[in-house]
Amino acid sequence: MAKIQAIRGMNDILPEQTPVWQYVESTVRQVLGQYGYQEIRMPVVEHTELFKRSIGEVTDIVEKEMYTFDDRNGDSLTLRPEGTAGCVRASEEHGLLFNQTRRLWYTGAMFRHERPQKGRYRQFHQIGVECFGMAGPDIDAELLILTARLWKALGLADHARLEINSIGTSASRKVYREALVQYLEQFREQLDEDSKRRLSTNPLRILDSKDPATRDILQGAPSLDDYLDDESRQHYDQLKAMLDAAGVPYTENPALVRGLDYYGKTVFEWITESLGAQGTICAGGRYDGLVEQLGGKSTVAVGFAMGLERLILLLETLGLVPDHVNNQADVYVTAMGEQAVVPAMALAETLRNELPGAMVVSHCGGGSFKSQMKKADRSGARYAIILGENEIAQGTVGLKPLRDDEPQQDVAQAELAGVLAGLL
Repeated sequence: MAKIQAIRGMNDILPEQTPVWQYVESTVRQVLGQYGYQEIRMPVVEHTELFKRSIGEVTDIVEKEMYTFDDRNGDSLTLRPEGTAGCVRASEEHGLLFNQTRRLWYTGAMFRHERPQKGRYRQFHQIGVECFGMAGPDIDAELLILTARLWKALGLADHARLEINSIGTSASRKVYREALVQYLEQFREQLDEDSKRRLSTNPLRILDSKDPATRDILQGAPSLDDYLDDESRQHYDQLKAMLDAAGVPYTENPALVRGLDYYGKTVFEWITESLGAQGTICAGGRYDGLVEQLGGKSTVAVGFAMGLERLILLLETLGLVPDHVNNQADVYVTAMGEQAVVPAMALAETLRNELPGAMVVSHCGGGSFKSQMKKADRSGARYAIILGENEIAQGTVGLKPLRDDEPQQDVAQAELAGVLAGLL
């Protein structure tokens, strides 16, 4: 019978890989905690209509990439392709947005049916941050400042650069969209196929085209900046002043737009060139109309999402995963002979009580001295504890260093925790 394998583009995260995931997640949790952000957890499956109404029915995600199915009741359900819509739905449903401001964050798996490639998968993981009820550019600036702090905490400050833009209100974008379409219609036959399709569905996305011929055509296109309304321009200018005051460098990119329909005013991307081709590791912006679009009371909002797979790939590529981030034991407790099994188990528990920060692994399954020491070495432990009949009789243990040439020593069991505390 053939073995069943994982679905293509949906990957297992193995025990050797999870420590770096835990490191990144804990670092993000710590930084967000400094700024007063609260964690929210939403379901993986939502009603399909939620994403059609929020993301937009003519986006690539809704048209081609969502995992959608009918359940036994005939309801159309979708595995979430992004987190913002679900966060808005949960916040509105549970009254979190009524006459109050919110700073929320979440993490979890997202799903898109696209061609798997390095750093891009069908099941992928994101950390998302969403802020509600704050209209000024100060909260936009805070998001960018805290993200800059995160890059410093991860050692990535020199490998991530910020691009920002303002795409104005929906009214100013509508006027600009008409001017852009009028200009691009002259070159319809020279546009790449994706841009031809977007010309009638989502023309602003053409500004982000990577096709060289389309990029050349865009050189003469109307500038979105020329169509910005006064409110958006003032918001954008104040944001830049705040970033300047905080010492967060940025580049203005007038071609920067976001792929989802709900964005307006501020948009931004954190980009790295350290993964070969230019890669976005964090992106977001302001979406003041989304809550109302999903049936709630008009609520201003801004947020971002970062892909964990790509962030971890960047850390590993640059060799920036700290040495202490591993799944290796500190101490490995062996039991030599049947009489030592119970005392060894009790000794390991005592060490865990007295050394709460240490990883203490008990040998289980029996075996010779040689086989137990091989497993101790394989565990990555710095020290092996050897407990046999002689040691039990004498109230001692053998303390054997495994990572250097220091000699084994006998230590009284009552003193063992204190000795290890000084060594670890």
